[in-house]
Amino acid sequence: MFTLEKFEAASEIVKKVTNPTKLVYSDYLSQQTGGKVYLKPENMQKTGAYKIRGAYYKISTLSEEERKRGLITASAGNHAQGVAYAAKEFGCKATIVMPTVTPLIKVNRSKSYGADVILYGDVYDDAYRKAMEMAEEYGYTFIHPFDDIDVATGQGTITMEIIQELPTVDYILAPIGGGGLAAGVSVLAKMLNPKIKVIGVEPIEAASMTASLEAGEVVEIPTANTIADGTAVKTVGKTIFKYVQENVDQVLLVEDDELIGAFLDMVENHKMVVENSGLLTVAALKQLDLRGKKVVSILSGGNMDVITMSSIVQHGLIQRDRIFSVSVLLPDKPGELVRVADTIAKAQGNVIKLEHNQFVSTNRQAAVELRITMESFGTEHKREILKALEDNGYKPKSISAKLY
Repeated sequence: MFTLEKFEAASEIVKKVTNPTKLVYSDYLSQQTGGKVYLKPENMQKTGAYKIRGAYYKISTLSEEERKRGLITASAGNHAQGVAYAAKEFGCKATIVMPTVTPLIKVNRSKSYGADVILYGDVYDDAYRKAMEMAEEYGYTFIHPFDDIDVATGQGTITMEIIQELPTVDYILAPIGGGGLAAGVSVLAKMLNPKIKVIGVEPIEAASMTASLEAGEVVEIPTANTIADGTAVKTVGKTIFKYVQENVDQVLLVEDDELIGAFLDMVENHKMVVENSGLLTVAALKQLDLRGKKVVSILSGGNMDVITMSSIVQHGLIQRDRIFSVSVLLPDKPGELVRVADTIAKAQGNVIKLEHNQFVSTNRQAAVELRITMESFGTEHKREILKALEDNGYKPKSISAKLY
């Protein structure tokens, strides 16, 4: 069972390996929502995510014999790093089974802490089954990433820190994958102040907790295909499920596209890199009436590889009309390209890519195609640029934008 004494003990124990993640007040999100929004930046943790809390506290409760047998876990990445780092601190061997689609940064960092990494399966659930087989075969001690009371107690130390810093908090938002973070955070929040509302947030494409809550029991969803890879779980924890049922006030669902916008908001307004799972709580804010409320969004991690990051940035800029492409037809004669460029420049558009296709028509004098990718300040500015082109006799046709 969860107890206040264990939460208090865990809060002291995890201080040995955690960075202090003081709340960050967000002017931008506060203006957007009408509430006072604070960020709990667990993306700034030593291993880049909150998972080190549960891993370290769990290993601290093991016997010497359990540690000597070696540790094993399955993880989409962040728990892997937490276990690998904690195992190194305790001087024991760790084996990590990760899905084959795990971002390279998470694989390499787990290895850098001395763990043996095995890539297996497409999602966490596949890796979990493989890790359980190996635990049985080799006698390893299994450290569950979420379905364990001690692990969830370690994660719940986040609540202790939030309430110590902001005693009058009204809402705490926590991402949900397997449910360990939501369970630990919500149980301690209700112990300390039952009036605090704890909101869980899932990606809509991996809504295993929502499905289970609706069914009244743990169920497995068919797929968990989301860019929020840290929460791509088909089955939530059976041990912690009842605690989520009893203590989480509401679970919200977020589309992948909303995470893309939230990433840009974090980078531009807070200068922070937050992985997609950690952005769930930011993207969900607009679904709540937060006027006059004090809100904490837990940013659960920041372990995003640069290739994913570049893709998210590109999609985000296109999504917000900061980057767009058009096709225009013009006569193939000197000066036409200059005239188009001058029209765009006068509208304060910035051309970043040009493609000239002379073979769009058999009659080159009638028309050649110019594909223009340009930068704008947003949707309204994009409309102004398109109108300027139209006013100068061109008929711009929107096409899919690509930066490279």
